[in-house]
Amino acid sequence: MRILAVDPGEKRIGIALSDPSSTIANPLTVLKHVSRAVDAASIAQLAIEHEAERILVGQALDDEDQPTPQSRRAYRLAAAIRAQTRIPVVLWDESGSTQAAQFAGIALGVSRRKRGGHLDDIAATYILQTYLDARNGPVEGQTNTRSLADE
Repeated sequence: MRILAVDPGEKRIGIALSDPSSTIANPLTVLKHVSRAVDAASIAQLAIEHEAERILVGQALDDEDQPTPQSRRAYRLAAAIRAQTRIPVVLWDESGSTQAAQFAGIALGVSRRKRGGHLDDIAATYILQTYLDARNGPVEGQTNTRSLADE
């Protein structure tokens, strides 16, 4: 089952896609934010084109797992996507995804100048991979203890 992940931002939206076995996340694209309705339609269309069976929307929660202003925007985007498609839409904690994307760039040897660019699709890939890892069982050394209650 392919899963499409969304890292919603105020200017850009990172998109990642899992492999057919839902084991490995890969960056797909970055969409420019237009409006919630247009963004939702574009995301739904990508999910259909790539035969995704689930859409995962990252939402940032604070240290006490409470909503933030960004997570409320993610919730509204998820609702707009649900209105565009019958594909199930799930919210997943994206906390730390931008930092993880920056660290990934360092680990891959990307120059500082290039790392200063946009990492939205890499952040979406991180969000999706944490979801896949949690869904497929704990991995040695894994510390993400968020629940899959939204499934």
